[in-house]
Amino acid sequence: MDTSLPFHFYAPLWNKYRPVLIKLMMAANEAPQQYTLYGHEFKALNPKAKGYSFTLQAFRGKAINNIKDSLTAQDLLYVLEVSKTASELLGSNAYDFTLDKKFVLHVTKIDAPIDTTHHML
Repeated sequence: MDTSLPFHFYAPLWNKYRPVLIKLMMAANEAPQQYTLYGHEFKALNPKAKGYSFTLQAFRGKAINNIKDSLTAQDLLYVLEVSKTASELLGSNAYDFTLDKKFVLHVTKIDAPIDTTHHML
């Protein structure tokens, strides 16, 4: 991971796609969705990146899988957190966001993790 990149480096790009992301999340409640992004936009921001693909599983504004090595995924999560609508969707549903090597973003609603901190007696 290139730590010399500015904080939320990819956020402006993800923010551009925010309306599409929200539509994909809403539609993913019925069936898995996909949307082809423009790879040259990612490459223009960071041509030295070794790859842009990632899987982000998110619920309640947090990643439920490890994304520390993916700035692309971290910034997607950031943009989703600051969007009121996306944040509300993530508050009640868990989603899997996967960007493949062909820059196709797959959005799937997944089972939310079981909260083991609150036990009923």
